[in-house]
Amino acid sequence: MKEDNLIVDESYAFALEVMRISKLMRERMEYDLASQFWRAGTSIGANVEEAQAAQSRADFRSKMSIASKEARETHYWLRLTKDGNILPPTETLPALEQIERIIRILTSIVKSSA
Repeated sequence: MKEDNLIVDESYAFALEVMRISKLMRERMEYDLASQFWRAGTSIGANVEEAQAAQSRADFRSKMSIASKEARETHYWLRLTKDGNILPPTETLPALEQIERIIRILTSIVKSSA
Protein backbone atom coordinates (compact mmCIF):
# COMPACT_ATOMS: atom_id res chain seq x y z
CA MET A 1 0.00 0.00 0.00
CA LYS A 2 1.38 3.37 -1.01
CA GLU A 3 0.14 5.10 2.15
CA ASP A 4 1.85 2.48 4.29
CA ASN A 5 5.19 3.20 2.61
CA LEU A 6 4.62 6.90 3.22
CA ILE A 7 4.15 6.30 6.94
CA VAL A 8 7.33 4.20 7.07
CA ASP A 9 9.30 7.10 5.58
CA GLU A 10 7.52 9.80 7.61
CA SER A 11 7.90 7.99 10.93
CA TYR A 12 11.59 7.31 10.31
CA ALA A 13 12.28 10.94 9.41
CA PHE A 14 10.37 12.02 12.49
CA ALA A 15 12.40 9.68 14.72
CA LEU A 16 15.54 11.45 13.53
CA GLU A 17 13.92 14.78 14.43
CA VAL A 18 12.99 13.38 17.85
CA MET A 19 16.63 12.48 18.43
CA ARG A 20 17.72 16.01 17.52
CA ILE A 21 15.10 17.71 19.72
CA SER A 22 15.79 15.34 22.63
CA LYS A 23 19.43 16.37 22.50
CA LEU A 24 18.39 20.03 22.75
CA MET A 25 16.17 19.20 25.72
CA ARG A 26 19.05 17.45 27.47
CA GLU A 27 21.29 20.46 26.84
CA ARG A 28 18.69 22.46 28.79
CA MET A 29 18.76 19.78 31.51
CA GLU A 30 15.19 18.66 30.80
CA TYR A 31 16.15 15.01 31.20
CA ASP A 32 12.77 13.55 32.18
CA LEU A 33 10.94 15.33 29.38
CA ALA A 34 13.64 14.35 26.89
CA SER A 35 13.35 10.69 27.92
CA GLN A 36 9.56 10.62 27.63
CA PHE A 37 9.66 12.41 24.28
CA TRP A 38 12.42 10.09 22.98
CA ARG A 39 10.58 6.94 24.07
CA ALA A 40 7.22 7.90 22.57
CA GLY A 41 8.63 9.56 19.46
CA THR A 42 10.90 6.71 18.40
CA SER A 43 8.26 4.10 19.24
CA ILE A 44 6.06 5.36 16.40
CA GLY A 45 8.45 4.21 13.70
CA ALA A 46 9.29 0.99 15.52
CA ASN A 47 5.61 -0.02 15.59
CA VAL A 48 5.13 1.03 11.97
CA GLU A 49 8.09 -1.16 11.00
CA GLU A 50 6.69 -4.08 13.00
CA ALA A 51 3.37 -3.65 11.21
CA GLN A 52 5.12 -4.19 7.87
CA ALA A 53 5.73 -7.81 8.93
CA ALA A 54 2.33 -8.35 10.53
CA GLN A 55 1.07 -11.92 10.60
CA SER A 56 -2.53 -10.91 10.02
CA ARG A 57 -4.71 -7.91 9.27
CA ALA A 58 -5.60 -7.74 12.98
CA ASP A 59 -1.91 -7.74 13.91
CA PHE A 60 -1.25 -4.98 11.36
CA ARG A 61 -4.10 -2.88 12.73
CA SER A 62 -2.92 -3.43 16.30
CA LYS A 63 0.63 -2.24 15.54
CA MET A 64 -0.64 0.78 13.62
CA SER A 65 -3.04 1.58 16.46
CA ILE A 66 -0.17 1.49 18.95
CA ALA A 67 1.86 3.76 16.64
CA SER A 68 -1.10 6.16 16.56
CA LYS A 69 -1.30 6.26 20.35
CA GLU A 70 2.44 6.87 20.62
CA ALA A 71 2.13 9.67 18.06
CA ARG A 72 -0.54 11.35 20.15
CA GLU A 73 1.60 11.04 23.27
CA THR A 74 4.55 12.51 21.37
CA HIS A 75 2.34 15.39 20.25
CA TYR A 76 1.49 16.04 23.91
CA TRP A 77 5.17 16.18 24.99
CA LEU A 78 6.03 18.41 22.05
CA ARG A 79 3.22 20.82 22.89
CA LEU A 80 4.45 20.97 26.50
CA THR A 81 7.93 21.72 25.23
CA LYS A 82 6.64 24.59 23.11
CA ASP A 83 4.06 26.02 25.53
CA GLY A 84 6.39 25.63 28.52
CA ASN A 85 9.05 27.64 26.69
CA ILE A 86 11.55 24.81 27.02
CA LEU A 87 12.53 25.21 23.37
CA PRO A 88 11.80 28.13 21.04
CA PRO A 89 8.99 27.82 18.49
CA THR A 90 11.57 27.68 15.70
CA GLU A 91 12.65 24.31 17.12
CA THR A 92 9.19 22.91 17.89
CA LEU A 93 6.75 24.16 15.23
CA PRO A 94 8.19 22.15 12.31
CA ALA A 95 8.12 18.99 14.46
CA LEU A 96 4.54 19.74 15.53
CA GLU A 97 3.51 19.98 11.88
CA GLN A 98 5.33 16.73 11.19
CA ILE A 99 3.67 14.82 14.05
CA GLU A 100 0.23 16.18 13.17
CA ARG A 101 0.72 14.88 9.60
CA ILE A 102 1.80 11.49 10.99
CA ILE A 103 -1.28 11.35 13.24
CA ARG A 104 -3.54 12.03 10.23
CA ILE A 105 -1.85 9.29 8.18
CA LEU A 106 -2.01 6.75 11.02
CA THR A 107 -5.65 7.57 11.74
CA SER A 108 -6.47 6.95 8.09
CA ILE A 109 -4.55 3.64 8.05
CA VAL A 110 -6.20 2.38 11.25
CA LYS A 111 -9.68 3.29 9.98
CA SER A 112 -9.12 1.69 6.58
CA SER A 113 -7.71 -1.51 8.06
CA ALA A 114 -10.77 -2.18 10.24
